[in-house]
Amino acid sequence: MDTGRRPGAAQLAFDELGTPLRDTTFVVFDLETTGTKPGPDGITEIGAVKVRAGEILGEFATFVNPGMPIPPQIVELTGITGAMVYDAPRIDRVLPAFLEFISGAVLVAHNAPFDTGFMRAACEGHGYHWPKTAVVCTVRLARRVISRDETPSYRLSALATLFGARTTPNHRALADARATVDVLHALLERVGNLGVHTLEELLDYLPEVTPAQRRKRSLAEHLPSRPGVYLFRGPSDEVLYVGTSSDLRRRVRQYFTGSESRGRIREMVALAERVDAVECAHALEAAVRELRLIAAHRPMYNRRSKNPRNAWWVALTEEAFPRLSVVRMPRDGMLGPFRSQTDARSAADTLAGASGLRTCTQRISATAPNGKPCVLAELGRCGAPCAGLQTVEEYRPGVLAVSGLIAGTDGRPLRAAADQLARLAAAEHYEQAARHRDQLAGLIRAVGRAHRQSALAGIPELIAAGPDGNGGWELAVIRYGRLASAGVARRGVPPMPVVEMLVASAETVLPGPGPLFGAFPEEVRILLRWLARPGVRLVRTTHPWAEPAAVAGGWGEWLDLAASATALEQVAG
Repeated sequence: MDTGRRPGAAQLAFDELGTPLRDTTFVVFDLETTGTKPGPDGITEIGAVKVRAGEILGEFATFVNPGMPIPPQIVELTGITGAMVYDAPRIDRVLPAFLEFISGAVLVAHNAPFDTGFMRAACEGHGYHWPKTAVVCTVRLARRVISRDETPSYRLSALATLFGARTTPNHRALADARATVDVLHALLERVGNLGVHTLEELLDYLPEVTPAQRRKRSLAEHLPSRPGVYLFRGPSDEVLYVGTSSDLRRRVRQYFTGSESRGRIREMVALAERVDAVECAHALEAAVRELRLIAAHRPMYNRRSKNPRNAWWVALTEEAFPRLSVVRMPRDGMLGPFRSQTDARSAADTLAGASGLRTCTQRISATAPNGKPCVLAELGRCGAPCAGLQTVEEYRPGVLAVSGLIAGTDGRPLRAAADQLARLAAAEHYEQAARHRDQLAGLIRAVGRAHRQSALAGIPELIAAGPDGNGGWELAVIRYGRLASAGVARRGVPPMPVVEMLVASAETVLPGPGPLFGAFPEEVRILLRWLARPGVRLVRTTHPWAEPAAVAGGWGEWLDLAASATALEQVAG
């Protein structure tokens, strides 16, 4: 039989042929926002449609409380009013579900830099990782295949009319996403006639890809189609950039296509001479290894997590009349970690006001104080130990209450702060009460976050398993808040022998100082997010994993009410 092949010609492997567009899962999404500048808040509505091979696999739609007023011109454009989003969840509660919905898919949007810019900023502002996935902009694609003779503009409404979309775009997220699906399919049909049949060819077809960028695609040829971490290396073998992906080869190839539009990353790609890879068992291990490698190499083109220990803590000073101080080095009995000094200072001030601790920085003698009462003392907010008006014994209850709050055994400072809030509201000092409410909400969240992280970091060994999506299990061995070993038990493989092998080969972790026992705060956050995923279960643990329920854990309803009140004030202007 004649195969049509020349003698000695090498047949391409299937992964070299690329991913057929008919087998590619796209998530087409659209946002409605309060304006044009991306930030941690400002999204009012998200709509998304998941499609593959022309078939709709699912839809995602929700209003989002933007945390700020909606300008009148935006209300007129979209029809979305403050009342419509008043009871909607904030973006930090929507992100986990949305990120799960888009996982593993190619993102599509009309004017994609706008939509992805808002989502990336929201993730960065609320501690979530925006996935490094391929993005297709239907505006850019339309400009490549549709001439001005066919359409007066490349707006979504014009393209939807041109292609006879089944849904009319109306500046509402889900309707616009549905219309964009029809536009995408029409555009893919056009480029198919030009010989574009795979995802890689589609991304390569988009504009602004230099010949030098295309030639460097060979740097990805040796990489496996496995989850892991990749390292771009420069002329002196220095690490330029570290990233992670569920498919190393596919992700690295995308850097050499039109889907990569970031100027800094294009500059990095131009310098790169080699790409190394570290294969990982699953996405959790890849995320942790990425964090550690960035900390070790401090690549100049990575913007985040270069110093995973870069956190702030609130501590009681060691003196006769302790005060709350904001510091960088953790030790036992501290509250934190905080991402910024401002957040730590706000929590310290709120806690000091609720517990009666002084805020001045002078050292006060226990036997011979020689100061003068300050304004806070005259207002009744300080006992004036500096002037001898308060003894060490009289001052000590506040210190013990703060220590108990940090340890998770005493919730009195939070209740005292809530009583102060009630008195301000009763006296009709509404603006002051609103500020105090927001400060108290920030303190409660900080205390709850600290207790969750320290509870996990204090366990000598915890083994957990999460579904891998194919009938198997992703396994993790966690010791003192650090990932010590990771593996997978594929479908049909008994998981417990794999668990025992992972435990036997796991990294030895010795506890260090501080509330997190020496673990990186960012690594503990990554582990907590994974453990909170649906379907993840504990295999076994050396100590019970428990958080204090009577301190910050009992304030969930109060926090929801506070968030609603804040949103209402912002909407009201």
